[in-house]
Amino acid sequence: MTVTAVRPAAPAPPSQARRTAGLAAAVAGVLALAAASMFIGVSDVSLPALLSGDQATAEVFWISRVPRTLAVVLAGMAVAVAGLIMQLMARNRFVEPSTVGTVEAATLGILVVTVFAPAAPMLVKMLVASGFALLGTALFLAILRRLPVRNTLLIPLVGIMLGGVIAAITTFFAYRFDLLQTLSNWMIGDFSGVLRGRYELLWIVAVLMLVGLLAADRFTVAGMGQDFTTNLGLNYARTMRLGLVIVSLISAVVVTTVGAVPFLGLVVPNIVSLVFGDNLRRSVPWTALMGATFVLACDIIGRTIRYPYEVPVGMVMSVVGAIVFLILILKKRNA
Repeated sequence: MTVTAVRPAAPAPPSQARRTAGLAAAVAGVLALAAASMFIGVSDVSLPALLSGDQATAEVFWISRVPRTLAVVLAGMAVAVAGLIMQLMARNRFVEPSTVGTVEAATLGILVVTVFAPAAPMLVKMLVASGFALLGTALFLAILRRLPVRNTLLIPLVGIMLGGVIAAITTFFAYRFDLLQTLSNWMIGDFSGVLRGRYELLWIVAVLMLVGLLAADRFTVAGMGQDFTTNLGLNYARTMRLGLVIVSLISAVVVTTVGAVPFLGLVVPNIVSLVFGDNLRRSVPWTALMGATFVLACDIIGRTIRYPYEVPVGMVMSVVGAIVFLILILKKRNA
């Protein structure tokens, strides 16, 4: 009888092994921050009290802390991925939904619903906000195509100006209808009001992120330009429309549920691109994990920096994000 030696399976390439280990470490980091987030707050929620079966502690934990943490993770992942797709669509590293008018347009849509149908359910507000966000993003891309020179720094400035115009219009009508306080809640990301039953729309963005991952190769090719995409046999217009829908829906859902989360879609994709390049399939998981990590960290800082009072996460992220944004622009200018 002949005995055939069985060759052991070849080990995975070191680069692939390192990437897998890195992703595992990133997931562990997100889980650790999420676990810490569940036990930070004004209400005293501790693991011993939770394990002992204390009814009051369990109610706070399951009604407030768990939904809030899930909302932070989902919003962080989604906005970061939306920023990455937006940058490929605009072929510019200094744009994201909050710097091209997408978020401002979504806020205008919510204001329109609040004025004309104040009793409308959250889903209707989200759908209307998505339509306005889609129009705002499409307007930015249309302006972008007509710019005589595609200067790297001119494009985000145009987006910021467009967002400023839309925000000014929104503020004017909010003032006329005595809704300035409500408007400020939409423009500043805040997870303090997240409870069970008030955040479930954010699960939509998880589906949108999955769609973005499945279409990652198409977005990567589209980011190289229309001619290149057409030469490869891909439908450039269809890919751009898909990107518009994903970015607009994510922006609208997040703004409707927790308010605007600024600069996240700008900072995280730029950091990821420095390591992994422009391959969207490789970058999306890292972008999502880093987005969740960034928002979790800022939310924890906002809850502890003036304890027992809470600073909205949007304010913390505005400071950090603006600093990083300026550093990126100055670095590009000096390059």
